[in-house]
Amino acid sequence: MSTPMPSPARADTVLLIVLRHAKSAWPEGVPDLDRPLAERGLRDAPRMGAWLRGAGLRPELVICSPAQRTRETWELTSRSLGAEPIVAFEPRLYGAEVEELLEVLREVPGGIGTVLVVGHFPGVQGLVLELVGDAPATRTPALARLREKFPTAGAAVVELPGDWATLRRGTGMLTAFTVPRDLPGDLPAE
Repeated sequence: MSTPMPSPARADTVLLIVLRHAKSAWPEGVPDLDRPLAERGLRDAPRMGAWLRGAGLRPELVICSPAQRTRETWELTSRSLGAEPIVAFEPRLYGAEVEELLEVLREVPGGIGTVLVVGHFPGVQGLVLELVGDAPATRTPALARLREKFPTAGAAVVELPGDWATLRRGTGMLTAFTVPRDLPGDLPAE
């Protein structure tokens, strides 16, 4: 597990935290948008919030898909986070592809240095891969793991040059990629 920077390293960078929703249930007859978290998801989401808090990662803005499982993930993560960011439930995140996610991020107001996106696979994985690119300097063990799999409740931290409006593909640096199984068993949930 790598240790992320607690905030953008320089004034001319922004920090993006990408969180895939925690493990969801598949109740019969429940529409996809309304699927709740499974028992494992209910355990993992608060632990990821505690990890974010411990790493000094405090978003100023959270952009969350309106799906039940992403909303529950954010609610449980936020209890352990120790921060009170602005929260926007963005319908475009549900089922979003990379270009849609980039479009949403480019709309983030100037002056916001750290954003947390709570979304869905495969969009969240694709977003991180597009932002980081494949330059030799970006090829790290963490990126190799992320390319292979972006598990539920996984979190990727990407430092990006410039601001949100000028967000470009292949310019980011993955500073951390953590999944619940990476965390110590005694990490407090709240």
